[in-house]
Amino acid sequence: MQAANEVLHAYLQVSRRVSEELRGHYGKQNLTFPQTLVLTLLDSDGPMPISALAKATGSANSTISGVVDRLENAGLLRRVRSEQDRRVIFVEVTDKYREIQEDSHNYALARFSKSMDTLSEDELRQVINGLNLMQQAFERAKKEND
Repeated sequence: MQAANEVLHAYLQVSRRVSEELRGHYGKQNLTFPQTLVLTLLDSDGPMPISALAKATGSANSTISGVVDRLENAGLLRRVRSEQDRRVIFVEVTDKYREIQEDSHNYALARFSKSMDTLSEDELRQVINGLNLMQQAFERAKKEND
């Protein structure tokens, strides 16, 4: 139990630090962290219904609907009705988002790379292996709970 507490504490500290780094940059573009998360997920995973987006972010449908509304008003994403099932509405990023995304991605990657450059090759391998092990642990636990 103590080891799990230490892992969780370290993860939360790293997560907070990464969020702080990115929040400053995205804040300059008038995007909140939840908005950035939604845009990033849609950009990487493709269009999805609000319910899937809520599940992927760990948020309620109503919360994500509000985020989607604001991003749609800003022209960064749009709702598109499914051609297979007209009852289903997907959310997808727009070209306007893709224009600002490349700059944002380059900034985030540069900031992240600068931090990672302070690690030796061996330390970087340890971080990658540790994160992969965490992902595997979550996947195993999920299978056991399903």
